[in-house]
Amino acid sequence: MRDLRNDRVRRAGVREERLRATAGLRSSSTLSSWRGRSGRRYIVGVHPLTETELLEVTDAVILAVRRDRSGAGLIVDAAMAAAEPAEQTRMRWLAKVQGLGATELHIHRLAETEADRRAIFEDLRENETQAS
Repeated sequence: MRDLRNDRVRRAGVREERLRATAGLRSSSTLSSWRGRSGRRYIVGVHPLTETELLEVTDAVILAVRRDRSGAGLIVDAAMAAAEPAEQTRMRWLAKVQGLGATELHIHRLAETEADRRAIFEDLRENETQAS
């Protein structure tokens, strides 16, 4: 049964899965998770799409997200944040994703190495044209 469930997850593609454990908490909107193409789940902090938030992020995977009419999160673009923020590059990315309708930053900070972040970044990309 587990193999069948995992196969369904892989076919379903990348998607947001709200955390049931935080459903009753006042701060539940600050945490969410994403299921990658591999079926792995990644916990993210949800932040406003602002210059301040983006410039403070280091060593993380960043998802620019917009919500559809039903409230479902859709990844507009993804990026990897290095240890030293490149301000001009991040500001160009911010303008780009805002232009594509993104309203939130979903930030995954639990990957310990750059290789781990790269693997997560690749797992959460919907297609080859989506990259930053």
